[in-house]
Amino acid sequence: MLLRIVSVSAIVLSTITIPAAAASAEVVDAMSRDFGITAAQALTRIRDEKVALKIAPAAQEAAAESFGGSWYADGKLRVAVTDPAKADAVRATGAEPVLRTKSFASLNAVKNGIDRLSKAGSVSKDVAGWRVDVQRGAVVVDALPGADVSGLPKDVVVNTEGVQRPQPFAAGTVGGDPFYTGNVRCSIGFSVHGGYVTAGHCNVGAWHVYGWDRSWQGEFVGSSFPTNDYGWVRTGGGWWNVPVVLGWGQVSDALVRGSWEAPPGTSVCRSGSTTHWHCGVVQGRNETVNYEQGAVYEMVGTSVCAQPGDSGGSFITGDQAQGVTSGGYGNCSSGGRTWFQPVNEILRVYGLTLLTA
Repeated sequence: MLLRIVSVSAIVLSTITIPAAAASAEVVDAMSRDFGITAAQALTRIRDEKVALKIAPAAQEAAAESFGGSWYADGKLRVAVTDPAKADAVRATGAEPVLRTKSFASLNAVKNGIDRLSKAGSVSKDVAGWRVDVQRGAVVVDALPGADVSGLPKDVVVNTEGVQRPQPFAAGTVGGDPFYTGNVRCSIGFSVHGGYVTAGHCNVGAWHVYGWDRSWQGEFVGSSFPTNDYGWVRTGGGWWNVPVVLGWGQVSDALVRGSWEAPPGTSVCRSGSTTHWHCGVVQGRNETVNYEQGAVYEMVGTSVCAQPGDSGGSFITGDQAQGVTSGGYGNCSSGGRTWFQPVNEILRVYGLTLLTA
């Protein structure tokens, strides 16, 4: 989130809202709306997911080379293991072990093999994407009906149900609280020291960026799309970075406290300048999205809806930054799928530091 400095005292007193660490009533209401659950169930889910995020690294370490992936389900972190002897060590971390036949490393090797085919131009544009589905213990390929998948590995699971062609979620210029570059409107992701991160496809070559009031805001220092979908903007001109994700009046503005990565099954919410605040679940990590402009790798797939103009906007779980909106299919009337670029990768690539409370 960025604020235009008119007077520092006025901003501090009347513009910045610092939410409490506990989930606000508005966040609970938004999750209740989007998940179809009661407020009490939403509060329980938030609490349980916070525990799952904290124990996930230790649980993976306990599984060692037999690690088959982790996900959140029924109030607990589940961890797949290929070696029954590792089950007790995983259980000791607070996670629930699930015995599987394939390790995450072996599944990821299959997925990486498809990535190599894609980079060589050997994957049909009618293949929408592919991923390691840790809950299934398989590599899943999402394809449009009739797509040629004959050149893909034989042990993948091909899914055609509900698949549509994904597209980036940039938009033409309209009103709202976005940023503008060229004739494209996008959304701010997360504040970093010196600027903010957003989607790479939002940089259409104009480099200069303008704020919601059309005043000069900064410029893209770096961006990458396709292959990746990330970029960062160095801000100036009186714009001030704060560790907050806008709630758009639907929920309290969310304070950013870190960037722990949420496992599949965990709830995640998105903020964007077109459709504002919507929630869903993380469906898979390290997914490849096959846009018409080219494939983007190591993405995170979600059930959250989005629409053009939401690109670059924040994905957040609780107070933990997850990533920036890339694209997908569907809309916020009928639903769909949306992918985000993980924020930690952006920070690593550009040597940035996330601005946190």
